[in-house]
Amino acid sequence: METDKCREDKDEGGGNTENMIDEKTAKNDRSKAKGPLDVKNAFLNGELEKEVYMSPPPGFERIQTRDSGKIVVLIVYVDDIVLSGDDEGEITRLKTRMAREFEIKDLGKLSYFLVMEVARSRQGISISQRKYTLDLLKEIGKTGCKPADTPVEYNAKLGVINNKVPVSKERYQRLVGKLIYLSHTRPDISYAVSMVSQFIQAPYEEHMTAVEHILRYLKGTLGKGLMFRKSGKRTIVAYTNSDWAGSVVDRKATSGYCTFVWGNLVTWRSKKQGVVAKCSAEAEYRVMSLGICEKSG
Repeated sequence: METDKCREDKDEGGGNTENMIDEKTAKNDRSKAKGPLDVKNAFLNGELEKEVYMSPPPGFERIQTRDSGKIVVLIVYVDDIVLSGDDEGEITRLKTRMAREFEIKDLGKLSYFLVMEVARSRQGISISQRKYTLDLLKEIGKTGCKPADTPVEYNAKLGVINNKVPVSKERYQRLVGKLIYLSHTRPDISYAVSMVSQFIQAPYEEHMTAVEHILRYLKGTLGKGLMFRKSGKRTIVAYTNSDWAGSVVDRKATSGYCTFVWGNLVTWRSKKQGVVAKCSAEAEYRVMSLGICEKSG
């Protein structure tokens, strides 16, 4: 499995965690990670004198493919690059062209990228953030804590507290931010993280306790992550679910969905709905529309 795109969103409507992995890579059984490249002195290559597009410019909205049906994916983050695909010739040509412009070092097979660990086996390719989780637990002194069985306590409801005991806003925001990034490979904590992220502007002791509960759960599940396997399935399947009036703050429902492409998980999301649903059926239809849009998009 190669991670092509991961993103996290938050909006005023409530906590939201969303993660995506490129479906083209997920669907292509022959796709292989060719390894990371590193550009030396990326910030010393001169000033920008041309227009820089933050989204594809006109005429480049769609990925151009050859008649062979093979693909090459170039993933760039500052000076770190990952090349993936099943067209060996095109990958070699692309490396040669980049080497003419920049001093590039080939780091071999992909094993670590943006604190995500990549491992290969006969079963497939897995992505995890085990070291990132261990470093986080060590940073806050929780390496010896008692593990929790679930990311959130059963029927836990976070809301406005009468007897408010404030906690450090900066520390709370830093921990929640790290958990949001960790949820890129841990869909099992998405709902819990979306709950605690709703209170980053005014966190209290109850909210920090919920964050610590997530960390205790991570302590007992260090090896969990994403696994992509070769599959004979040629289907796209979406699952959706919703509660009704689950928030004790504004009575809004929380939506959740996940999408499997060729049997592998590629997108998942947990988000509070923007309006108050009049009944559970309305809440369910809203999340179904989100899941269908994700599946068809």
